[in-house]
Amino acid sequence: QELEDEIGLLEMCDDTKDGDHIGQTQGKLKAYEKRVEGIEVQALFTGKNDGRDVFVSIHSGAGGVDAMDWAEILERMYLRWLNQNGYQAEILDKLPGEEAGIKKSVIEVKGRFAFGYLKSEIGVHRLVRISPFDSNHRRQTSFASVDVVPQYDDIDIEIKDEDIRVD
Repeated sequence: QELEDEIGLLEMCDDTKDGDHIGQTQGKLKAYEKRVEGIEVQALFTGKNDGRDVFVSIHSGAGGVDAMDWAEILERMYLRWLNQNGYQAEILDKLPGEEAGIKKSVIEVKGRFAFGYLKSEIGVHRLVRISPFDSNHRRQTSFASVDVVPQYDDIDIEIKDEDIRVD
């Protein structure tokens, strides 16, 4: 309704007399555009866990030292992205590699639609590059897995005696 009102006022404006109002309306249109974009993004997050906080775990895979370095690169990338987008991120567990990189890292992420944004990162990530750790400068393929698990509040589980079987 607000947008329709502004468009109606703009149609009635005379370019020579109402230049100030036209400038104000253009600023309002940018604000409306930003609101619509926000609503569009929220419409994408319809999954039951999309609004939950998450645990992100990164594990180095095949590729030795290069894979551990790749896992650390991924960790640094995620931490920077989370920081730039207003999420709270805390490293809960980190196991460094012997030479370089990390073997694993677990990050707790708190913020709006954390699972909705990060669930697409689940899987194995591959990097092909000239290895900085190889004196012959050969091409190396490295792997790291990323898992994103939503956080749940305490859940009460009731186990009935008739459901238990002792062998």
